Amino acid sequence: MIQALYESNCPDLKLVARGKVRDLYEVDEATLLFVATDRISAYDVIMTTPVAGKGKILTQVSVFWFDHLKDVVPNHLITANIDDMPASVQKYRDQLAGRSLLVKKVEVLPIEAIVRGYITGSGWKEYKSKGTVCDIKLPDGLRESQKLPHALFTPSTKADYGDHDENIHPDKCAQIIGKSRADEMARVATALYSKAAEFAAGKGIIIADTKFEFGIDAAGNIMLIDEALTPDSSRFWPAALYKVGRPQESYDKQYLRDYLTSIDFDMRSPIDLPPTVLDNTLKKYIEAYVKLTGDRPKLD
Repeated sequence: MIQALYESNCPDLKLVARGKVRDLYEVDEATLLFVATDRISAYDVIMTTPVAGKGKILTQVSVFWFDHLKDVVPNHLITANIDDMPASVQKYRDQLAGRSLLVKKVEVLPIEAIVRGYITGSGWKEYKSKGTVCDIKLPDGLRESQKLPHALFTPSTKADYGDHDENIHPDKCAQIIGKSRADEMARVATALYSKAAEFAAGKGIIIADTKFEFGIDAAGNIMLIDEALTPDSSRFWPAALYKVGRPQESYDKQYLRDYLTSIDFDMRSPIDLPPTVLDNTLKKYIEAYVKLTGDRPKLD
């Protein structure tokens, strides 16, 4: 049986923050520890029951993509092998093994770099209302789940827990982090998406959209941080079942979102999830990992 971790407890490490999924610790002046717990969130609400093993899958997916995309932009990963981490981390091996990343400490840019290759989700909702996504005008006549003419950079602000991220026009992104840095972020994010989407297509998966986060290292260089193209941060669709004009089957959190919609979830209150929803969500994550990598995730 897979042991779930809802919240890590490492008292000899400095806890910096607990996010919706990750617990973040400071290891020393130059390094941080990202711990992917088994918490799951939807609509920016953390559910009260964990999906056992989910954090380990997220960690392995991120490590896979960090390696595959390293020629596009550097990333913050030092190691995901607990045996190569400091003794102060290894002492919590029972909690952390298989779900932790030792990473470089950088200045985090306060923007979520969302790239959309297909029109769905909040983008489809806005398009139906205004013909735009993040106030970017799109061609008339697009249908739900249709492939866009080109990958679209649609940034959002990074909200504190309890608040909702806000989609913004790229011009607003430039106002927040500066035009030069915003242009670089857009270029790098779309390049990352394009390379990942091409690879995934060869594995029978459509990456409809994804979210990247970036930081700046001491030399002023942009760096990919946090997670990379996981089922938490992306929409993965099975290409064999893809059909324009309707919502798609998916390998990601959309299964959970659909369940919550079916029970008229209020999008505010954390709730317990039934075992069938937990099991089916985990199966979706495992299936995505297997199709992408050709391997089974290590969950023991």
